[in-house]
Amino acid sequence: MNPAAIELDATDRRLLALLQEDCALTNDELARRAHVSPATSLRRVRRLVDAGVIERRVAIVSPAAAGGVTAIVEVTLAQQTAEELDRFEAHVGAASEVQQCYRVASGPDFVLVVHVPDVAAYHAFAHRVLTAQANVRNVRSFFAVKRSKFEPKVPL
Repeated sequence: MNPAAIELDATDRRLLALLQEDCALTNDELARRAHVSPATSLRRVRRLVDAGVIERRVAIVSPAAAGGVTAIVEVTLAQQTAEELDRFEAHVGAASEVQQCYRVASGPDFVLVVHVPDVAAYHAFAHRVLTAQANVRNVRSFFAVKRSKFEPKVPL
């Protein structure tokens, strides 16, 4: 099902807001905070999962705890055919270092968020995943020196 096709009412939005804050809430606690019955909470959350509105539930680990370097990378391809864009997107999507991949307009073709243990590992990643690709025309990398905000919540 297309997540955009589902109508979200006030109860769905309350449940989603609570889950975005803490997905480890028990169903009973989620229901209590959302002011619905546990059965309603369970049914609604299952519907949101089945519809693809809730993509997955994860624990967010602090990069400071893991260590390493975060890079924001702009990539421009030499050829922007639909096939080449899809091929590159699949290629970088398979790289474990890539945390996020966005196909963008009005500038580079892609913006990536990459996390690696150190600058040497970034260099190896860039060579293996980016510059070794014949269709990559340009790569610009920006290294994060401080994370001022990281909020994966989607405004509801």
